[in-house]
Formats: sequence, structure tokens, C-alpha cells
Amino acid sequence: MPDLIAEVPPTLLAKLDSLAADYDDIEQRLSDPAIASDHRQARALSMRRSALEPVVSGYREFRRLAAEAAGLREVMESGGDRELAELAGAELPEVEARAAAVLEGVKKKLVHSDDQAVDSVMLEIRAGTGGDEAALWARDLLEMYSKLAAKRGWAFEVLEMAAEPSVGGVRSAVVNVRGEGVWTYLAFEAGVHSVKRVPATEAQGRVHTSTASVAVLPEPEEVDVKIDWANDVVEHLTTAQGPGGQNVNKVTTACHLVHKPTGIEVRMQESKSLQQNKEKARRLLMARLYELELRKQHEERSAARKGQIGTAARSEKIRTYRFKEGIVADERLPGEYRLRDVLAGDMDELFAALLEQETERRLAEL
Repeated sequence: MPDLIAEVPPTLLAKLDSLAADYDDIEQRLSDPAIASDHRQARALSMRRSALEPVVSGYREFRRLAAEAAGLREVMESGGDRELAELAGAELPEVEARAAAVLEGVKKKLVHSDDQAVDSVMLEIRAGTGGDEAALWARDLLEMYSKLAAKRGWAFEVLEMAAEPSVGGVRSAVVNVRGEGVWTYLAFEAGVHSVKRVPATEAQGRVHTSTASVAVLPEPEEVDVKIDWANDVVEHLTTAQGPGGQNVNKVTTACHLVHKPTGIEVRMQESKSLQQNKEKARRLLMARLYELELRKQHEERSAARKGQIGTAARSEKIRTYRFKEGIVADERLPGEYRLRDVLAGDMDELFAALLEQETERRLAEL
């Protein structure tokens, strides 16, 4: 009879052993008073431990059941007590079935363990084609994500917003969203969101199609992104642009950062405090550099295996919101969802379907 451990693919077994070792290392580090007193480091380690715990505990339960099954097989094959061997033979299929179910659960948790460890993202919304209606649609998306964050208990902080005051819309916005599961779910939102509806500015009642793009960047801990702030980043401090009165026009509060090696630029002027704008600009620059590195890794993997689903690039259309029919159609899913629910931030059904699909895809790659 086969050994359950031996049936697990070696690469999967090595990955699970590595995660179990990481988990034990984190447990030990969190017991260190020096780390416990460093709130930022302790929080990051605690988040990582929480993400690993379901995987590691499940893996250890699988190993316990595998050892139990091996013991039952040994009793059956020992040639000793016949009655005891029969009892072991009757019990073995149940133990093996439980072990297989536990391992399947571990694999599903494994493919999302890194996602769960990211608890802060930068959400960028930009109006696309459609003129004023696109700006109104970008505003509606911003409100949708605000409602979603409120329902899930996530913090929602607008870092930068360029309004379109003539129609009450939003040309672009950058938001920091923090909380458990933000990357697991919001990563699905990256791409182009298309809306089909009669604009408020349309006098003849014709349906128009407008778009807005959404980018979702995991916000890394500072140790994850290496930036030589002194040599690689040019910092321009200026007065803010746009309406806002005498303080905006005459006091230096805006921060413009340019990362010379990549050419990435970040501007921040939402706050009246120069220090706050500098801090927010640095966080956004780190997130964009982190996204660039993730994209490079993705492209390297994609070169080795074709046929993968989306790259999460901003040019990729992912969803259409049809106001006349009252439905939302996601390009990645066969079903349709109620428009009213989605715009109200009730996206559990949609996210569940996307998560199931992504889990199956990742499991196929293990």
C-alpha cells in the first residue's frame, strides 16, 4: 500500500515544509521582547503568522493522519493478531480519506497564503473614455469601494483626488485601503470597468458607454522595496495647484518625487501639511515600484507557460455595468450579478466566484 507522504508531489512537500519552518521561526521571533516592543515589526510578523497558521496547522494534521495510516498498514502487514489486523483494515480507508480531505484543504489555503499576508493596498481610479460621464463613473466607483470597505471593516483613506467640479465627477483618485483580506479581494478589481447607461448630461436619453481604469497595488513594508532615497529619488517641493485659497497658492505643501532608475513619478498635494504629503508620496512610490517588480516576475513566469489569465494590466477590460438591465457582467465569469448590490458594496457573491476560479487555476499549477 502506498505511503501518503510519498504520494505528495516533492515540490509541494518542500513548500509546505518551508512554510512550517517559517511559522516556527516567526513564533520564536515574536517571543523576543525586542521585537515585541517594535510595533511595526510585530504587526508585520503577526500578520504573516496569521496567514501561515491555517496552512501549517492543516499540514501538520495531514502528517499526523499519514503517520496513523502508516501505523495501521503496519499492523495489517505484520502477520500478527488476525482480529487486530482486521480492525486496522477497516479503519484505514477512513483515515486515508480524512488525510486526503485535509491535504486538499491545505492546498487551497496554500495558494492564497501570501495574498492574505498583504493587509494594505493602494487603489487608483482614473476616468477613461467618455468625457464628463467618465468622470462621473470614476466617482461612482470610488463610492462603491468606499461602501465595500465600510461593510468589510477596512480603513479607507483618500490620499489624492483630482475632482471634475463642473459636473461633480472625479478625474483620478488614489486611496489607501487597509484591513484583513484587502489584497485577496481587491486584486480582482484591477482593469477597465465599463458602464452602459444614459448620462446625466444626455438630453436625448441615449445610452452611452464610458470607462474608468482601476489599479490595485499591494503596499509593501519598507524592507520589501529597496530605494536609495538620497541618490535615486529627485524631490521637488512646490505650492499646490488648483483651487484652495491663499494657503494652497502661496505655501509650499506639494511633493513631487521622481525615481530616476525607472522614471516613475508621484505627486501628492491633498494634505495641507508638507510632511504628510511627503510621507504619502513615498508610500505611493514604494507601492508602484513594488508593482513593477511583481509585473516583471509575472512576465518571466508567463514566458515559461502560456494561457494564463489576466495580467491585471490597466488596459484589460474586466467588467461591464449595465444600468438598463440592472446587471453587472464580469468578463471572467459566466454569471451575472445585481447592479444595485454591487454598487452598494455587496460584492461577496462576485468575489466568491472569482476566488474559486483563481484557486482552481493556482492549484492546477502546483
